[in-house]
Amino acid sequence: MANVLPKTSYYELLLLLLRKRKRLKVVGESMQPFLNPGDEILVDPYAYHQYPPRIDDIVVTKHPQLNKLTIVKRVSAIDRNGQYFLTGDNPIASTDSRHWGVVGLLDIVGKVTSRFA
Repeated sequence: MANVLPKTSYYELLLLLLRKRKRLKVVGESMQPFLNPGDEILVDPYAYHQYPPRIDDIVVTKHPQLNKLTIVKRVSAIDRNGQYFLTGDNPIASTDSRHWGVVGLLDIVGKVTSRFA
């Protein structure tokens, strides 16, 4: 499991200014201790246009039951049909694939690339 998310580099800041990254704020506790409420992250919405997500990637995805909500989860498993099992690092505080099942690639918004600092 990846345990360090790099701070935003100048290159990542440039990509944000060029609208190649999205800036989001973490709200819940589901990814603690990796991400805390109030942390700001940068997301690469183009990360999976050439290569699919891999196990341990931190991704932003559409919530399967609340369409307008985006959530941050870790890719824990990939089935043979290319569906992704996503979990929070804090299982007590996380609603994830254990509750709503797997998600498809089209539901994944992007890959978390850095902590905005």
